[in-house]
Amino acid sequence: MKHARAILAIAVPAMLTNAATALFGLADIWVIGQAGSALPQAAVELGAKLMLGLLAAFNFLRMGTVALTATAIGGGESAAPVLARALALAGGIAVALLAAGVWLVPAGIDLLGGTGALAKAASAYVAWRYAGGAFWLLGAVLAGALIGQRRVRAVLAIEIAANIVHVGLDVGLVLGLGWGVAGVGIATLVSEGVRLAALAAVALDRCTRAALAAAARDAATWARPALLRLFSMNRDLFLRTLLLTAAILALTRAGADAGPVTLAANAVIYQLFALSALLLDGYESAAQVLCAEAAGARDRRRFTGVVRTCLLLGMATALAISAGHWLAGDAIVAGFSRDPAVIAAVAGLYGWALLAPVAGVTAYVLDGAFIGAGWTRAMLLTMAAALALYLPLLALAADADGLWLALTAFVCARAGGQLVALQGCCGGGSGEEQKPKV
Repeated sequence: MKHARAILAIAVPAMLTNAATALFGLADIWVIGQAGSALPQAAVELGAKLMLGLLAAFNFLRMGTVALTATAIGGGESAAPVLARALALAGGIAVALLAAGVWLVPAGIDLLGGTGALAKAASAYVAWRYAGGAFWLLGAVLAGALIGQRRVRAVLAIEIAANIVHVGLDVGLVLGLGWGVAGVGIATLVSEGVRLAALAAVALDRCTRAALAAAARDAATWARPALLRLFSMNRDLFLRTLLLTAAILALTRAGADAGPVTLAANAVIYQLFALSALLLDGYESAAQVLCAEAAGARDRRRFTGVVRTCLLLGMATALAISAGHWLAGDAIVAGFSRDPAVIAAVAGLYGWALLAPVAGVTAYVLDGAFIGAGWTRAMLLTMAAALALYLPLLALAADADGLWLALTAFVCARAGGQLVALQGCCGGGSGEEQKPKV
């Protein structure tokens, strides 16, 4: 496999980085689960999904910055203007979210089905976590810039350091001081601040700061064609992420309607689902960078070779993750709660955690390829088609297994649509955004 070494050089550090990121959610669910009651665990799950809904919609800041940075480098251009535009956009979004928080948070908790004691506990978590949203938005841009430059190991080191801080605070504030769900929110807020400070220290060294300042002063950075390209790509990625977030929030709402035990059990399975996705997203990161470089150089053969190799390596890794989940199943099921009802519910749903890596890997890899090539409209359309299948299946679900069947079908439908679209794009389809690319 010709491109395997270059792919693994990006994918392996990205996998470890994403695994460190997943520890944020896993640590929160595990620590609060030691309270011995389903309600605090359900509250953190509800609050975390609200924050996911608010912030994940802006994940295009990271994805778009990766692709545009790598494309600029592949074409022999400076990436400083890309970073200047992305930071300005992230700062504007952060100000808007902070201003809207007073009504956005209660409306979101209500939308997700939080009522009574559950809503009060979830609000206590989000009250602290929400302020860290601005840190997350700016950090997404800086991490994207580093990944686009293939500096994935630096991002890995920062994620590990931030997670050490996060887990330490989780244990100290929740288990040591007994601050409950508020302690989990404070731990996340502080660790996000640490992460942003470290990313800024690495990404904005003296040379980068000088180039960034020059780019910010250059009128060409803010010229209409450059801004249109930024907003066109990010618009499609934003809408696509909104659809994906809607799918996840719909699952959370369905779990909340079924009661705290089902919601808490879904939280555990979802964290395992997310861990698998984040690990396999290492290949998405590799595809983003290498496909964007190939697009910048107008090298179609390199592009198709990267996609094919990423898919093969990704499937092999997915099978290994599923095997690991199977071997560690008993320990995982027993370790995330002291509530017997939650433990039994998690055990009944555990098969979906085994299936998740294999079902999702193709979609994750092709996400990276499509972003790198700039085929963001095709990503959006395939996501919309998959959601049209998913929502009726979710509505028809009679139990928790039905909810996870719907989500698995959603992921598989995404992959099927992307494979069809890939043939059209690589085959010289008529879409205008594909022509100047690979």
